[in-house]
Amino acid sequence: MDPLTVAGSAVLVVFAITTHEACHGFVADRLGDPTARQLGRLTLNPLPHIDLFFTILLPLFLILSGTGIILGGAKPVPVNVQRLRNPRRDWALVGAAGPLSNLVMAFGLAVLLAILSALGLAHPGFPLAQALAVGIFVNVLLAVFNLIPIPPLDGSRVLQYFLSGPALDAYRRLESFGLLVIVALVFFFPPMQHFLTDAIVACTALITWPLGLWADMEPILRRALFP
Repeated sequence: MDPLTVAGSAVLVVFAITTHEACHGFVADRLGDPTARQLGRLTLNPLPHIDLFFTILLPLFLILSGTGIILGGAKPVPVNVQRLRNPRRDWALVGAAGPLSNLVMAFGLAVLLAILSALGLAHPGFPLAQALAVGIFVNVLLAVFNLIPIPPLDGSRVLQYFLSGPALDAYRRLESFGLLVIVALVFFFPPMQHFLTDAIVACTALITWPLGLWADMEPILRRALFP
């Protein structure tokens, strides 16, 4: 991968991950819990959110290795659910805020790529086009992945709003080993891999097709992620 593409992709990946977390804190703050603001996490500055391994080293390694898989994370923004004005509803809104921010970012990057396309620069060999395509892909991936309804992912916060009684109690108990379930499903259960792939492709198409970019995305991403 071209050094400029690596640099641009790394910046967009870090910004996608940290913005995701900042939006959790921002919505929680608006809904009554100032914990993130009090800890300095209510900012788009990536530095307070960065985890050296999950935010920088892991995504950079995956981009450079050309695996086509890009994963990463930031320090989770702390939320005190009991300080939310309507804990049951607001916890779901806080959970939804992160994936929604990624979809908004994906659309914004798609608009920039559409401008490059209008200028005749949206081709696989142009580093900025590659970086923007990777940025769109990563933001969609983060949104789709985090909406998996298994604790502690954001989708579980949304699903909890629709559960009650014993079903809710049993569901919450999944959080103690939820990460193991997620890893097993994503890496060792092909139907889950196919579902995630299809969901990411469909979501990317929905974002880029209205801008006339869908036909350009595949060759650009293939050049960027599988050089």
